[in-house]
Order: sequence, then structure tokens, then C-alpha cells
Amino acid sequence: MPFNHNDHYHRLLLRALPPGARRALDVGCGTGAFARALARQGVEVEAVDRDAAVIAAARALSPGIQFHQADVTELDLSQGQYDYISCLASLHHLPIDTLDRLREALAPNGVLVVLGCYREETARDRLISLAAVPVNAVCRLAVHLRERGTRPGVPAPVAMPTTSLAEVRAYAARHLPGFTLRQLLFWRYLLVYRRAR
Repeated sequence: MPFNHNDHYHRLLLRALPPGARRALDVGCGTGAFARALARQGVEVEAVDRDAAVIAAARALSPGIQFHQADVTELDLSQGQYDYISCLASLHHLPIDTLDRLREALAPNGVLVVLGCYREETARDRLISLAAVPVNAVCRLAVHLRERGTRPGVPAPVAMPTTSLAEVRAYAARHLPGFTLRQLLFWRYLLVYRRAR
């Protein structure tokens, strides 16, 4: 059933798009759904994913967006070039210090948003996870009924997160001054960082 937890949060992520943003980077773009959402806002989008199959699908669906099949940790990211950087359910596939490279690639007043997955560690984590199960089932059924007969998309690679929410928060506290972090339903958190002028 095609209910996508990341797609569910697109509108929330777009609220962090700074006014007048011109250039964006979407890290771990998959088949390009969020890159297309950004492009519809009038932003020039570059998107990167290391999986060849999802990049091929993204290119077919998204003319006008620059897609790169690459590991973002190996890309030459010039300092200060992006007004907005998004990282949807991909940070747990990368070393956490990738956040430092993404921070440096932000222009002054640029915004980094991470919709991340985390390892459940606390009673609160497990309680939120338990609450998400019935809501997830209803959403999956609703999307299934609405999209019956459509062809399934290319599946993105998945990996279990190894970093806890507390570890993400501690890293951000050292490297992303002024960040905010919210725990969300559907096994996600939202980290937002705005680079100073």
C-alpha cells in the first residue's frame, strides 16, 4: 500500500522555505517527489541520491530538475551556495557529520531541514510508535483505495536507523546553533536549522 510517510510531511517542510529562496539541494531525493514540490515553488533544484534506479525514475518524472547519482559525502559542495537544503529520511544512511557539510553549503539565512528516522530508545519513543500504528493503518487503507489500479513506483533503499533522537539532538546542539527539533508521528523527527547572516 503506497502511503508514504515522507510525502505526508511535504507541506510541513515547505513552511521552512525562506522567502526569496532561489537554489535548493534535496539530499537522498529518491524518485524526486519533494524536489518537484520545491520546483513548484519557483526554486532551482538540484537533487542527489546514490541509487541508480530511483535517479532514473526521478529524471523521467521531473524535467527541469538537475538530478545527480552520487553519494553526497563525496560531492564537492561549495560553501554558501544553497538557500534551502532538505534531507528526507536519508540522514540515517549517512554519517551524522554530513550535517556539517550541509551546514557549510548553506547561504547566509539559508535553511537546512532534516526529516529523519531515529532508533527508538525511550518509553516516549515507544509510546509514539504505538500511537502511530492505527493511524498508519487507516492512512494506508485510504491511499490504497484512492490509488487502486496505479502502478507501484520504484522502491527506495531502506535501512534501519542506528542513531537515537537524543544522539541527533546532542550532535545538533554542538554543530547547529539555534536548531529546533520536533518528534513527529510516523517514526520521524523534524530538525530545522537556519544559518546566521
